[in-house]
Amino acid sequence: MIYATRGLLTVLCEFAQDAEPHSVTAGLATTPAGDLDGDVANADPETPVFTDFYMPKTGESITAVFGMDLSTPSAQTQGRFVSHPDGNPEISIEDDLHEVVFVAVPPWMPENVAVYDRRSNPKELAVLDAEPPEGDVAR
Repeated sequence: MIYATRGLLTVLCEFAQDAEPHSVTAGLATTPAGDLDGDVANADPETPVFTDFYMPKTGESITAVFGMDLSTPSAQTQGRFVSHPDGNPEISIEDDLHEVVFVAVPPWMPENVAVYDRRSNPKELAVLDAEPPEGDVAR
């Protein structure tokens, strides 16, 4: 089971919609469920919950050529968000294979986000109505 906050998924879907017809990618970071404010009743306090994102800086030629976000510090993201404006909800060969990959498709709603592990296996997503603590913003 992969956990993410509804707020995170909503914001990422809005970015994807704004970028359409182009795709968007972002690094995703977690917060332990016990540190969140809100409904985390189904998650152990140590369970990592995807709560924050790093948007890559636009216009960087190295990032564009090699498909990597060199602006995000190494080992600070446990997942990757990618949008597929073409509507294909499956992970593609072009997607960065993090430990966990979130794939969004139109219509850009949290319910249309699929999650995969690094081997392209689908994972179950639990969406929590919770918020990271104040000041814990990785954007």
